[in-house]
Amino acid sequence: MTTILAISGSLRAASLNTALLRAAREHSPEGVEVVLYTGLADVPHYNGDLDDDHHLPAAVADLRARIGEADGLLVASPEYNHSVPGVLKNAIDWASRPKGASALQDKDIAVIGASTGNFGTARAQIALRQVFAATHSRVLLSPEVLVFTAHQRFDGAGDLHDTTTADLLRETLAALRDQIADRRAPAR
Repeated sequence: MTTILAISGSLRAASLNTALLRAAREHSPEGVEVVLYTGLADVPHYNGDLDDDHHLPAAVADLRARIGEADGLLVASPEYNHSVPGVLKNAIDWASRPKGASALQDKDIAVIGASTGNFGTARAQIALRQVFAATHSRVLLSPEVLVFTAHQRFDGAGDLHDTTTADLLRETLAALRDQIADRRAPAR
């Protein structure tokens, strides 16, 4: 079983990106377990003075441990001002430490997103890919999941009713599972 930690970049209770991650869990392919991370709101602003064994906030230690234990990450981000929400970038900054030995180094990651607009979350995803390049993570190149007019693809309870999006989520998770398996396979 491949365990994927799913992180939403939105704190909203009715977040379309969190709903997208719930849909990913529901539509995950065989051999993939999607686990939702719910502690983003508890992660404090990054402060290098607290980034040591004596001062590390519990929420940060938990975030790093959960990322380290997962086989891969599925990050769903809204787009704020053509980029990544600060709360998500902050969590990535915490998770990227210590440099050279972070939980994100060599971690397989798929980036997805949902927006009510017509461009999905293309710019936020580009920004995330750049950040994950700096953390030496292994970001899945395709398929891309840019859910535009997302409010039309979910019902009032936040359940996905769009089969195309469900299929894309399944394909993305299968590709991430396969990327993880390929990396773990012994060299021939």
